[in-house]
Amino acid sequence: MNEPAAHAMALKRILATRAARRTLLAVCAVALAAILGYLYLKTQGADIKRSHEVLAALRELKEIDARWDVDIWRARSEFTLSQTPGADYGPVIARINNELAVAARALRSPVLTRGLPDLAAAFSQKAAMVERFRKANAATKQALARVLAGEPEIAGLVRGSWQDFRDRERLVAAESAAVQAVAEAQRYYFAPAEAQRKLLAGVLSDLRQAADRLPPALRDGIHRLDDHVQQLVGARPVEQELFAKLAFLTAGPRVDSLTEAFSGELEAALTDQEFYRAYLVAYSGALLILLGYVGTRLIASYRQLNAANAALKSLNESLEQRVAERTQELSEALRQLKESEAQLIQTEKMSSLGQMVAGVAHEINTPLAYVKNSLGSVTAKLSELVRLVNESEKLLELLRSGTANPHELAQQFGRTEQLIGQLKEHQVLEELLTLVKDGLYGIKQISEIVLNLKNFSRLDRSKVAAFNLNEGLESTLLLAKHELKSHTVNRNFGDIPTITCSPSQINQVFLNLVNNAAQAIESGKGVITVSTRRQDAEHVAVEVQDNGKGIPPEVLPKIFDPFFTTKDVGKGTGLGLSIVYKIVQQHGGSISVDSAVGVGTKITVVLPLTPPEPAQQAA
Repeated sequence: MNEPAAHAMALKRILATRAARRTLLAVCAVALAAILGYLYLKTQGADIKRSHEVLAALRELKEIDARWDVDIWRARSEFTLSQTPGADYGPVIARINNELAVAARALRSPVLTRGLPDLAAAFSQKAAMVERFRKANAATKQALARVLAGEPEIAGLVRGSWQDFRDRERLVAAESAAVQAVAEAQRYYFAPAEAQRKLLAGVLSDLRQAADRLPPALRDGIHRLDDHVQQLVGARPVEQELFAKLAFLTAGPRVDSLTEAFSGELEAALTDQEFYRAYLVAYSGALLILLGYVGTRLIASYRQLNAANAALKSLNESLEQRVAERTQELSEALRQLKESEAQLIQTEKMSSLGQMVAGVAHEINTPLAYVKNSLGSVTAKLSELVRLVNESEKLLELLRSGTANPHELAQQFGRTEQLIGQLKEHQVLEELLTLVKDGLYGIKQISEIVLNLKNFSRLDRSKVAAFNLNEGLESTLLLAKHELKSHTVNRNFGDIPTITCSPSQINQVFLNLVNNAAQAIESGKGVITVSTRRQDAEHVAVEVQDNGKGIPPEVLPKIFDPFFTTKDVGKGTGLGLSIVYKIVQQHGGSISVDSAVGVGTKITVVLPLTPPEPAQQAA
């Protein structure tokens, strides 16, 4: 082969090699670009802004569910009908559901696609149930208000019939029956158990029978009171049933589970994004070293990535600000929940006080009727004494004149003597003395009840004061007499010193423990023993023991938990022992429970003679 041919062949080989290299470089460039593009797309996988909008919408749903719960508890705890209608969250929930549906399609989130239909159904169900509960609650409170207004109406009708209706004992009995019906209706409102309903039905039956032989106006008033009580008996169980159903709805838990699942999905997407971002940076550095001519494009991509990072940082800062705002809103919601907790504690105290006052009203009613009857009889007898005084004055005038006709003087003397004889024969003075003594005895009984109620509440004294626990227990047992009338109460009071405490709070502890002991005895005549003793040099102990059904071992650790109760729905709020525990703890004391199923329960409260300074401030 000659030299030119050899050069031609070499040139062809060089050109072919260059072409192959260019082709290879082009293929490599396309492959590298494809890899680069793949890595870049992976770093853009998560829509952070829309994802956080989804989380914000879920938090808003959670807040609506919490507000519902707060509104329900407030409506249940207040005794008067609220003048402010409940908020309608329907449009807000519809807007949030629409936003979540749009976000689920945009994000292509399996979690949202699966969970949103069930979440929407749960909130729709709870919204309907809340509305039904509000109507039932309003009906119950209106019925209670009409029942309470019936008592003064009956009293006024009795006073209006007093002069014309001769059988006044029947009027007194009707008024007493009406007062008892109102009291039992209040107790049914506080504790709508079946036993209380039957007791109320029996009282109403007696009231209806008493109304048959009374004046028409009074009889109509009693029938109106009967209708109002029947409305209360019909409305209260409906409200209780709806409240129980609301406790088992799953709107809030579904929001929590969906939020947790979506947060996990978002966290996984962000983790993958960071993972691919790290590979992209490393791959870009390798391309800068290996491929000079692609360097400018990689630098541009890197700058673009920096811009994306800056945008993400700005978005994160904005998100932090929104999180801070949401945190502030949640703090405000927490404050409102704490206020609601305080209202619930006050509601429990008022519930116990309401039951106690119902019993006190029943106890006062008997001596009050006794005093009224005595004074009525005294008024009737005084007319005879007035006649005797008038005739005696006439006789004295005749004697003073000195010129009186002997016949006229004899007649006047005879009339006076006749009146005195009638008084002696009818024993009017002895009967008046007896009636006055009876009236004073009834007033004394009422004064003792009022004095004990005053000592119990201690509203006229400072919050923290010296207090005799034995006196407080006596006042509590007297005021709870209506609850304890079917049981035997043994008092084993020791010689204990006074302690420094909040008397009203300690009396609330005693009342809750005594009521719980009475309620633990399901049937028959039980025995409740209340004891006090000196624990040591710095402490005194109070024990309340019953022979009731006892507390099962699996329930015993939970009895001081807020809202935990073993009673039927509507019969207890689960706050009584929780409040007792809190008050004893604030006073620097301790409380222990010893119980056996079928044997009974003994609760021991140990209190210091002088509580620590923080406890005095808390009290």
